[in-house]
Amino acid sequence: MSDAIKHECGIALVRLLKPLEYYKEKYGSAFYGINKMYLMMEKQHNRGQDGAGFASIKLDMKAGERYMSRVRSNQQTPIQDIFNQINTRINNTLTEHPEYQNDISALKSQTPYLGEVMLGHVRYGTFGKNSIESVHPFLRQNNWMHRNLIVAGNFNMTNVNELFDNLVQLGQHPKEKADTITVMEKIGHFLDDAVAKLYKEIKKEGFTKMEASPLIAERLNVAKILRKAAKNWDGGYAMAGLLGHGDAFVLRDPAGIRPAYYYQDDEVVVVASERPVIQTVFNVEFEDVHELDPGKAIIIKKNGSVAFKKILKPLERKACSFERIYFSRGSDAEIYEERKNLGRLLLPKILESVNDDLDNTVFSYIPNTAETSFYGMVKQAQNYLNKRKEELILAEGADITKERLHEILSARPRIEKIAIKDAKLRTFITEDSSRDDLVAHVYDITYGSVKPTDNLVIIDDSIVRGTTLKKSILRILDRLHPKKIVVVSSAPQIRYPDCYGIDMARLEDLIAFRAALELHKDRNTYNIVEEVYEKCQGQIDYKDVDVINVVKKIYEPFTDEEISDKISELLSPEGINAEVKIIYQSVDNLHKACPHNLGDWYFTGDYPTPGGNRVVNRAFINFFEGKKDRAY
Repeated sequence: MSDAIKHECGIALVRLLKPLEYYKEKYGSAFYGINKMYLMMEKQHNRGQDGAGFASIKLDMKAGERYMSRVRSNQQTPIQDIFNQINTRINNTLTEHPEYQNDISALKSQTPYLGEVMLGHVRYGTFGKNSIESVHPFLRQNNWMHRNLIVAGNFNMTNVNELFDNLVQLGQHPKEKADTITVMEKIGHFLDDAVAKLYKEIKKEGFTKMEASPLIAERLNVAKILRKAAKNWDGGYAMAGLLGHGDAFVLRDPAGIRPAYYYQDDEVVVVASERPVIQTVFNVEFEDVHELDPGKAIIIKKNGSVAFKKILKPLERKACSFERIYFSRGSDAEIYEERKNLGRLLLPKILESVNDDLDNTVFSYIPNTAETSFYGMVKQAQNYLNKRKEELILAEGADITKERLHEILSARPRIEKIAIKDAKLRTFITEDSSRDDLVAHVYDITYGSVKPTDNLVIIDDSIVRGTTLKKSILRILDRLHPKKIVVVSSAPQIRYPDCYGIDMARLEDLIAFRAALELHKDRNTYNIVEEVYEKCQGQIDYKDVDVINVVKKIYEPFTDEEISDKISELLSPEGINAEVKIIYQSVDNLHKACPHNLGDWYFTGDYPTPGGNRVVNRAFINFFEGKKDRAY
């Protein structure tokens, strides 16, 4: 992607179902679980790079022995940093006590992080917050084992203020108004309540205080706690948690916005944000890894039993399509086909833009996530040429000469690797004062690959802000002296902010929104901006279920093509010689390519939860008033 979108967290949970001795004997290491967690987090580092955290629970520890461990990092390479810390602690223990190599019970007792229940998180923070306090997992501690809670998630809540107020009404005093804190405290409140009630019941049955502890662990109804805690949540989430005594859960939002996949056998239960991560790390087949249903939680009790419980009534499924276009690893079998389909479906628009002149058209892509859709685009171009070859050969019939046949058959799409991303330079760009000059050199180009008579078609997976296109890519491509540059987005126009986990929060950052405003100026209809602002203001006191997305009116007068043409105009750098045309995927074709992931609110404004409409209206109010505040 030419425009960096930086926020989409990933979770990894591993529950070992056998004693540590089993993994030592079968796999040669008692650190089997830790090793798997490292791999799962590294395989998801594409989702988050400004923070990472790891937490573990040791089962059946004696009183006075440490049974919870957590380590977090916001260093430049956070995953490596936390596992370096873990390895250092483990190696120090083994150096001091080499006898522990064959005494797994002692090793577990004396070695931090070596537990049976593990939770990992990779994070990309929103709004510049990258303090260590913002890095997951979050820990809620208590002297009662059952009341300890560790939480990590891939989520954003749209109604943080409401959730915060609910906690205050319950008598709590949360330390900050952040969605992670409010979610954890909400779960923690009902966890405390459930433990207290169970303790009273068990005492009435005649058990001693010490006898009560294992019975509480056995009887604790995690699903009931989650139902109470999540009752008023509005957002997209895959929420993972560990309880101090060893229960674990992952809850997915009722619209299925954020992804969650699981695998289980007689040795492990695993949950992650992406299917191929589990496939690769545990060497299992596609069919072995399942998607957690929206509104359900996978609950793993301390005794190792696994249950899938309905927590919230499922809404219309709106799994995030941006996962498929950009965030998730393209090695997933379904995602690979979907991305190819996104490229394939764009060919008719491309042919129209180059006047069907494939002989003088070069195809390429912007690395790296657009590569798969590029394959689909080129494959469809090959199919198109094959059909044209067949028609030409049949038209000439038996009179065709060998030379003419060779001429027809030799036609094929012209493919070149035009843009090469300089990864080292990308990480260097940090200072705003010199950014414009440096960003122009983020990509290198292959000189001599394009002729002055050529159209250059280059596909990107999405165009959000268009900053890098205007300041870097288009200027660089123009050095090849093509007749026309056609930039193709495999995603539709991003018109609305996201509020469920992706860092696209401000309307004015979106090039499609800016293009619509310019069209209103051109047509002397800019007064609609104030009208929309007043309608947004008029809904401030509405209940979420009654709020509608008024911002849609900004786009209503214009066709997709009119907005695309204006975007082409806005992103064409001053002094560029080539004609610039920008083409976007249609929403209909997006749905054809990703039929099971129809979440499209950033393209259509059709938010899957009531809170989304409030967020987009608030984002417009902030834009109109010139505020940089968060819209949720």
